[in-house]
Amino acid sequence: MDTKTQSAYQEELQRLEETNIEIDKQLARLRATPVYYGPDLTEQALEVARENGRHNLAKAVDEPYFGRLDFQETGTASSMPLYIGKSGVEDERTGQLLVIDWRAPVASLFYSFTGGLDAASYDSPDGLIEGLVYLKRNLVVRKQILQRVVDTYDRNEDSLAVGDEFLLYRLGENKDNKLRDIVSTIQAEQDRIIRAAKNTALIIQGVAGSGKTTVALHRLAFLLYQYREQVRAERMIIFAPNSMFLDYISGVLPELGVGNIQQSTFTDWALDVLDHEVKLADQALTLQTWFSLGSKRPPVDDNAPGRFKGSVAYKTYLDDCLTKFETSYVPSADYIPWEGAKLPLATIREWFFVENKHYPLVKRRERVVARIKRWTEMQLDKIWEQTRKKELKKKSSQKLRTYLTGWPEHSAFSFYKMLYTENGRPDSLPAELLNQLPEQLVNASLKLFKKKEVQLEDLAPLLYIHTRLNGISSDQLFDHVVIDEAQDFSPFQVAVLDSYTRNSSFTILGDLSQGIHAYQGIKDWKEFSGLFQEDQRGYFELERSYRSTMEIIQFANSVLKRGVENPLLAVPVFRSGNKVRVLQTDLKGRLPLLQRAIATLQQGTSRTIAVVARTEKQAEELHDALTSAGIETNLITSKQRVYRGGISVVPVYLTKGLEFDAVLLMDVTSGHYEASLIDAKLLYVGCTRALHELWLMAAGELSPLVSTDEPEIVTTAFPE
Repeated sequence: MDTKTQSAYQEELQRLEETNIEIDKQLARLRATPVYYGPDLTEQALEVARENGRHNLAKAVDEPYFGRLDFQETGTASSMPLYIGKSGVEDERTGQLLVIDWRAPVASLFYSFTGGLDAASYDSPDGLIEGLVYLKRNLVVRKQILQRVVDTYDRNEDSLAVGDEFLLYRLGENKDNKLRDIVSTIQAEQDRIIRAAKNTALIIQGVAGSGKTTVALHRLAFLLYQYREQVRAERMIIFAPNSMFLDYISGVLPELGVGNIQQSTFTDWALDVLDHEVKLADQALTLQTWFSLGSKRPPVDDNAPGRFKGSVAYKTYLDDCLTKFETSYVPSADYIPWEGAKLPLATIREWFFVENKHYPLVKRRERVVARIKRWTEMQLDKIWEQTRKKELKKKSSQKLRTYLTGWPEHSAFSFYKMLYTENGRPDSLPAELLNQLPEQLVNASLKLFKKKEVQLEDLAPLLYIHTRLNGISSDQLFDHVVIDEAQDFSPFQVAVLDSYTRNSSFTILGDLSQGIHAYQGIKDWKEFSGLFQEDQRGYFELERSYRSTMEIIQFANSVLKRGVENPLLAVPVFRSGNKVRVLQTDLKGRLPLLQRAIATLQQGTSRTIAVVARTEKQAEELHDALTSAGIETNLITSKQRVYRGGISVVPVYLTKGLEFDAVLLMDVTSGHYEASLIDAKLLYVGCTRALHELWLMAAGELSPLVSTDEPEIVTTAFPE
């Protein structure tokens, strides 16, 4: 350690000790203060403040801060050291901030400033604040112990922009079984997304490993801090691709001090809103219909059922159906409860179409039926003879039941099912849509409907009909919605979610190059941006991949280029590692080779290893074989809700969003990965899960998506 580094270390060591003493003192005092449970409102407010203090200080005890920025505001005499941490800490004696919350306006300088002699600035509640940055320093503190001091900028040095050694140090760390926060390494382009205005539909195209999921989670924490009077954590929601992924990301928000944010899949949320009137059919079985039509893989064009039913055109069709239904919803005759008493149809229509027009259809029907009953009671009140009154009351009840048979109560499912005729074609479907819906697929849907089962692409239409029939209550509205892996969502799904979201406040993120469910997802982000007003949307691209080594990213890009036209390629950070290893064998040597590969990786630094199969069935077979060989592994399936780390055996489609120290991609052969759009994206997803080591195994002819001539590949020998 040179003299300068030693001096900086000693300076930070003294500062850390002083900060730790102050935090410990404040926390001890707050914990010693009895918790107030009484009725006094002032004391209750004070107790809330004390509890927040206990929570924030407890979070700051082990790692009070991770960065320092020396900033001199224009018009002041000298620079001030600003320490940035996950929670703000104030000196109780002086009122000075010992630690600034990373979400505070001035803290944005720590992320946005990348060097240079020019003035830096940040937006504050008082306007734009300008000044000069003299020092930017990254710090690693663990359990109150200072472990690392790295200066990434020093105005007094000849080299004004130092390479980000600290970022490479953090990227080189091994993974455990949870995603972690990145507050200490947020990059400038990520920070701009995190701090974007609330009432905006942000669409983020981020390459594999660009940190887009983590950025979205940090954005939630920022919005709760910045707009604390306008948003509530319990009215925010994260939509993830599956339940296991939710478990994988579950540690980030608590680390950031955020709780109570809803987390779900679109399917689970939709079925809840629909009160589980329907259930989701086995998706593997529904896809068999496509295979029976002669397609080896589901189509990715607009003829795919997910693309068809997820389109804005299908929403427009349902709009027309609902509008026509509304105009003819009211019975077509006067209501006559008994001879001599008549409620004119014109009056009923006035009640329904004018007086109650602001209510949804089901509520309107309820209110009008209640009004008819009150009218009947008023007519009965005019009759004094009790026997006749009792007789007419009974008769009117029967008449009303008969009258209302022409005014049926509909659920979303009963209405949706009503749109389909017995011959399997949607009633009155426009020709341009009708031609896109193969009769065999419609017949398959009708069979499912009889069992009260629907396909995934039916959920958005059902939700839309549900909202038109029943409306949306205030407690169902979200303050902000995050959609992860959004390239697999349909425009119809996003349009429905927009109706449940205040002010179109969205963070929509994904990667078109990872669109492995193209038979239901989108091809271009414009399919989503067109759903929002121009001044209510924003688009960002994250091109840099921070997850994998240069060798892995360059190889993954080469796979993508062989199967995807004009692919969105990742730009790796300068972190070099081992070459991608291709191991070829025969079927007999496949399992022994896999066992040897696992043992070799375990002898190294890999703590999390993924054995990635092409299909779920192949993953099950590999898991059974490895278990029989005495190797402890965790099988990941579509129904799994917990990610356990260690050695995982997983089908490639379920690896999206996850990352591992090492990845062993199995059966990378021409029979499993063709030179096609879907297979190229699947293989790309599998490759980009690896942080440090990527090995490909092929028992047979190598996939045409892989070329052993690539400079980042080695095939010569098995490593000892």
